[in-house]
Amino acid sequence: MISVSEARVHLLELVSPLGTELVPLAEAAGRVLADDVAARRDQPPFAASAMDGYAVKSAEVELHAMFKVIGEAAAGHGFDGTVGAGQAVRIFTGAPIPDGADFVVIQEDVTAKGTLITITDAPGDNPNVRPRGGDFKNGQTISAPRLLTPSDIALLAAMNIAEVPVARKPDIALISTGDELVMPGGTPGPDQIIASNTFGLKAMLEGLGAQVRILPIARDTHSSLRTAFSLAEGADLIVTIGGASVGDHDLVGEVAADLGMERSFYKVAMRPGKPLMAGRLDTSAMAGLPGNPVSAMVCGHIFLAPMVRAMLGLPPLQEVILSAPLAAPLGQNGPREHYMRATLTEDGQIRAFERQDSALLTVLAEADALLIRPPHDPPREIGETMSYLRLI
Repeated sequence: MISVSEARVHLLELVSPLGTELVPLAEAAGRVLADDVAARRDQPPFAASAMDGYAVKSAEVELHAMFKVIGEAAAGHGFDGTVGAGQAVRIFTGAPIPDGADFVVIQEDVTAKGTLITITDAPGDNPNVRPRGGDFKNGQTISAPRLLTPSDIALLAAMNIAEVPVARKPDIALISTGDELVMPGGTPGPDQIIASNTFGLKAMLEGLGAQVRILPIARDTHSSLRTAFSLAEGADLIVTIGGASVGDHDLVGEVAADLGMERSFYKVAMRPGKPLMAGRLDTSAMAGLPGNPVSAMVCGHIFLAPMVRAMLGLPPLQEVILSAPLAAPLGQNGPREHYMRATLTEDGQIRAFERQDSALLTVLAEADALLIRPPHDPPREIGETMSYLRLI
């Protein structure tokens, strides 16, 4: 068996950044920017008013000063003339500052009578003008790689960028294996259960930016597994769930080897998730996860998520290892690194669930953290500081 950190290194060696594609801006949210993009204009493209008020010359701004209003400027409709001495232009937020003006007296500081205005409240020193290019300038870049948020999309739109170069989504094929499995909505026999792992992993991996295919369940036969692998051909990553252990019906490793898989490793010193297998099958990376639901999902968090980031060209996400005092005592840990399902209490403590069976999805659904126990970690008492990862 190898350690968790060694397994992660091997898995990351199996993948590399994928190609780039252009997508419409409206479809770019949640994608990874693959190349730097540059603004195609200044923002704002002209000096603009930040308030509703009157555009005047700053040198003339003082309490009780009077001005004659000679026109109006609104957003999308500027004033064509020039503001001269003693003159003002009625202006609204977002409108271009007229030539000759460099100060906007807000309307609350002015008394208007006909075409004359008088500054009746101290206008202050703020000119209420947004300078040209004050947000960004023509040619200013957004650097890649970058996971594009809604705010990024708004910025790209303002930069007049209609198509965005993004990393191609990793194509991931999920294969659940086992005669005992039935798809949700099916009618299980007396000895069967519902396939759950593929759906949890699909949701997780798509949330990370991958494109995920759920393939038909592979039965515990060589022919069914070969068919499943053929359907996964061309995927960037093939993930099998179940059948990777050493039982008489665990055939994934054998069939994959017959198909030419170059195995990278088998078995990891972790709990849950010991029977983890990885390698390369033709052009596809392959990860064989254990079949127990919690084991598969924990392996997804610990191993598959970094692989997806690598394929998207994102830098390795340094795990944020947090710490909290223990809310209940723990016995000594065994020889494997243990990722215990746990919950954070309102007072900032962490409590491991008593039941850690890797088949218990209800416990995983209630957990918001994985408490990390190193191999052979000694017994722990209430209040001792423990490391953990947040679950999302």
